[in-house]
Amino acid sequence: MEFVPTYVVSVTIENKPGISDPEGMTILNDLVLRNHSAPVSEIKTAKMLKFKVIKDSKGEAEDMVRQICDELRIYNPLVSVISVDVTQV
Repeated sequence: MEFVPTYVVSVTIENKPGISDPEGMTILNDLVLRNHSAPVSEIKTAKMLKFKVIKDSKGEAEDMVRQICDELRIYNPLVSVISVDVTQV
């Protein structure tokens, strides 16, 4: 029996530069109100999805998850950007 590795593919979805992030601004404003903001000038929020997949290679796992994200329109490419990280379990 051939061993096929399992990978965890993490997809982070963030707003593109220049797109407003109301949630991040709310968190930053709360810090300012509490006087804890001296070293903090910006906060950005993101959504992370984790897929556990069984594929022959790291590249195949990444390609499959990117295709899923595109086909299911998990993110809006006009306003969002994704980053993908793959680790073998």
